[in-house]
Amino acid sequence: MARFRNNKKKGFVKPVVKKQPGVDHVTGEKIPHSIVFSRGKIPSSLKQLQMDLRKLMLPFTAVNLKEKRRNNLKDFLNVAGPLGVTHFLILSKTETAPYLKVARTPQGPTLTFKIHEYSLAVDVAQSQLRPRCPQDLFKNSPLIVLSGFGSGEQHLKLTTVMFQNIFPAIDVNTVKLSSCQRIVLLNYNKDTKFIDFRHYSIRLQPVGVSKRVRKFVQNHQVPDLKNLQDVSDFITKAGYGSESEVDDEAATVTLTSDLGRINKASSKSAVKLQEIGPRMTLQLIKIEEGLCSGGVIFNAYGNEAEKKKEVKEEEDKINEEDADEDADED
Repeated sequence: MARFRNNKKKGFVKPVVKKQPGVDHVTGEKIPHSIVFSRGKIPSSLKQLQMDLRKLMLPFTAVNLKEKRRNNLKDFLNVAGPLGVTHFLILSKTETAPYLKVARTPQGPTLTFKIHEYSLAVDVAQSQLRPRCPQDLFKNSPLIVLSGFGSGEQHLKLTTVMFQNIFPAIDVNTVKLSSCQRIVLLNYNKDTKFIDFRHYSIRLQPVGVSKRVRKFVQNHQVPDLKNLQDVSDFITKAGYGSESEVDDEAATVTLTSDLGRINKASSKSAVKLQEIGPRMTLQLIKIEEGLCSGGVIFNAYGNEAEKKKEVKEEEDKINEEDADEDADED
């Protein structure tokens, strides 16, 4: 019996390259993921600060994490491995002050900061005449900039490494300018030993272009020319032609690629930072080897017993609350 020959050519099937979860396909490095939660009872203002920190850590964090009062540190640690979580940010409150712990999972170290002052993102926005928050602002991770940490002291080196590893590393040769929209700035004051924590949005403006022309290009709005003799008057009209802000030469960059409709490659653009919050004034008081436990590598209070008591007060109160909650459930 004759066989029918299939004349159709078999198409070449391109092999599918599976991306490893939690790994940057460009740099090949593991992408840090974080969980922001609280321990013990905290006031509503600290709860809002917790939500602000979750939003700051986007997109590699659990922004809608639902906590329960009976959850303890071991519960979060059990889910950290399967979910690829690398860092914990833990808020707590004692009678003296609120605290922020930044820990590396699963084995530490843990940095404990005392929060001397803080402002919520909504407070920062209300203090501004024109707050700025585009929809895609939190689509990519922020850049991290550390200032004043180069004194060579061991505890400052550990702080530098910890904050650098919280956010994904970038490859300057392949990173897209459009993904660099936020920046987290940490400035260490060696006199007060305080750390100023700030969060800004980044935007670029072409140098030498009036505000009126920028708005026309960006918004596609048809200009009102009925009172003008010529279209050139729209650009050179007094009060508008020289309306572009004074550009500091140190704050300008030359773009290597197009960014939006008005920032073109090989042209100079001014870098503008606008604070979006939250902001905090932190003091590093303790570094532990393990995850919220273990040997103390650094203690800001030295061997003074009274001041050590203030540092330990936070842990004692949290442990008491956890014990009370477990007893109530039983």
